[in-house]
Amino acid sequence: QQGCLLRRGIEAVLVGAFGFHALHFKRNIVRMQNTRRPGGRRAIHPRTKSTRFSALTDNPDDEPPLTPCACSHFGHKCRSLMLLDTTTLNQQRNFFDGHADIWLFGYGSLIWKADFDYLERRPAAITGWARRFWQGSHDHRGTPDAPGRVATLTRAEGAVCHGMAYRITPEVLAPLDVREKNGYLREKVTLTFLDEAGNPDADQAPSEGLIYLASEDNPAFLGDAPLADIAQQIAQAHGPSGPNSAYLLNLAQALRELGTEDAHIFALEAQLQRYQ
Repeated sequence: QQGCLLRRGIEAVLVGAFGFHALHFKRNIVRMQNTRRPGGRRAIHPRTKSTRFSALTDNPDDEPPLTPCACSHFGHKCRSLMLLDTTTLNQQRNFFDGHADIWLFGYGSLIWKADFDYLERRPAAITGWARRFWQGSHDHRGTPDAPGRVATLTRAEGAVCHGMAYRITPEVLAPLDVREKNGYLREKVTLTFLDEAGNPDADQAPSEGLIYLASEDNPAFLGDAPLADIAQQIAQAHGPSGPNSAYLLNLAQALRELGTEDAHIFALEAQLQRYQ
């Protein structure tokens, strides 16, 4: 615990003196790895260096990674390791610079919590991606000491992920970057628009758009776990945006309203009933 507090103080000084990214893009951050401990808990170990995050640093290859503090346990990382804020980085990822409007694809809370201005919205899908509750939430549906779990995407050949596409103006991205700051990065994808029956709309061609993706090389990534363990974590977590369970239940209901099946989401919803 003393080491945890000392590291937190040192990093606060570094952030104040040199800025946030000077600290977090200089050092390799501890990742969650799905290694079992007795009793079903998972240990924290350093992951391979991020191709998205550390590619932007001058970090030498032989620099040793941070080691977990003594207070590490399943679903938790020391507060000092959870400072990665992708807001500034996302504002540099201008895939559609100069465009008057942009399509944004929502696959998690953006489906049912569209608290931003948009010009229009349409059901849509992206291929080659599967929705999973593998991202930690330390800022919305949990805390640094007890993170929740929220949706991200993982590559899956042949999979189709249904959601909602919003046509927005570029200035709408700034507040969304803040909303999605805990490890999510803007990525470009191809959207297929759907008709009322949920089939590809023959009258509208596919379009490039944006997603916010939390890949496995971000510090808040928790990864896979037994569904019962994930559901229990969701049942217990609560953050500034409300209970983690509400996030899951709202997403499941939104997917039903879209008329789409998602085995992972609906299985988690069923498991969650055991803890309600």
